Amino acid sequence: MANDNGGPHRLSLEDRQHLVLTGVTDVDSFDETAVLLRTNRGPVSVRGEGLQLRSLNVEGGQAAVDGTVTAIVYEDTVRRGGFLRRLLG
Repeated sequence: MANDNGGPHRLSLEDRQHLVLTGVTDVDSFDETAVLLRTNRGPVSVRGEGLQLRSLNVEGGQAAVDGTVTAIVYEDTVRRGGFLRRLLG
């Protein structure tokens, strides 16, 4: 189940090029093809091309990502099923 500290979480994507998220609590990793963020609603994976972490303010809970965004996925924090189910999706 996702974490919920009661704070707001918003996501705004403009022209698939400029992404702003609020409710950000940490950044797990980032490179040109993926940015993995933790939010108060659970982990979020941003995938794309030429991604750059333009700004990060963990105390304010905000992050901005520029580049071509191809996918935004809220990751499940609780693994369900056995090994084969996780392996095969």
